[in-house]
Amino acid sequence: MNTAMQTKVHIDKLVLAKLRGFCAGVVRAIDIVEKALEICGRPVYVRHEIIHNRYVVDGLRAKGAIFIEDLADVPEGSWLIFSAHGVSPHVRDEAKARKLRVIDATCPLVTKVHLEAIRTAKLGYTIILIGHDDHVETIGTMGEAPNAIRVVGSKEEAERVVVPNPQMVSYLTQTTLSLDDTEEIVSVLKRRFPKLLCPEKDDICYATQNRQNAVKAMVPHVDVLLVLGAPNSSNSVRLQEVAESKGTRSYLIERATDIRAEWLEGARILGLTASASAPEILVQEVVDLCKREYGVTNVEEFETVQEDMVFSLPYELEQLIKRQTPAQQ
Repeated sequence: MNTAMQTKVHIDKLVLAKLRGFCAGVVRAIDIVEKALEICGRPVYVRHEIIHNRYVVDGLRAKGAIFIEDLADVPEGSWLIFSAHGVSPHVRDEAKARKLRVIDATCPLVTKVHLEAIRTAKLGYTIILIGHDDHVETIGTMGEAPNAIRVVGSKEEAERVVVPNPQMVSYLTQTTLSLDDTEEIVSVLKRRFPKLLCPEKDDICYATQNRQNAVKAMVPHVDVLLVLGAPNSSNSVRLQEVAESKGTRSYLIERATDIRAEWLEGARILGLTASASAPEILVQEVVDLCKREYGVTNVEEFETVQEDMVFSLPYELEQLIKRQTPAQQ
């Protein structure tokens, strides 16, 4: 419950991270579901939330998407979309056995990690997968090489992990981790396994990196930072943790109505960012509330870097679109 009326708070300035909100993978995932609904008709089933944002998921549900966790809940022959987080080969095989018509919305950056896991496992490496063992992305990656992968989520776990051959160890990471935490874990692994095989390119998503770096740059200029996202969104939680690691009070919110006035007591400059899965409409909702409830008249954007990444639609969906759009005679 918002408590602005009980506690008088006045904010002089609201600073918005200019680099905020949807990344290319999220834009692609939402686009896939919306186009599939247009072309395939209702309902279209989606395994797991397409992205971790309640507002977006509810909006797609209202258009005819049905979100499920168990493929047994999908009628045989139906259209099924895999979420942006990716799935294991077991899920793909189950979908094939149930004769489901699949559209794969896995983020291309997650697919890269899957392919790297397959490649290094075939070479005989034990793979240290840095990530959260209960996160849907990590579960999907583990499924690519379950006998070769060990999940490590902290420096302490990195110190304890046991491998059959210390000379044949590689590492991969979940794409939405904290840059700083990951670097600390990697430093432990490099010390323990001097021949550690590193990925050719960083696995952590470019958007995750950029948004964390933007928060690091912005927090010295604000008294409190609000992170618009979701508690089950790894990249949202990491943004809050990054701010707090720099000594700035930070709160994770899903909607403007989550803001509590006591969080803002004593603050004159309020910061706001949005995770890669949070839509811009919710950012503007927060801006409007701050103007209305906390007297904000000065809104500034804090610029760091710009993004221009775009991902193409999956092949199977592009083929469906082509069939729906006959070539010009």
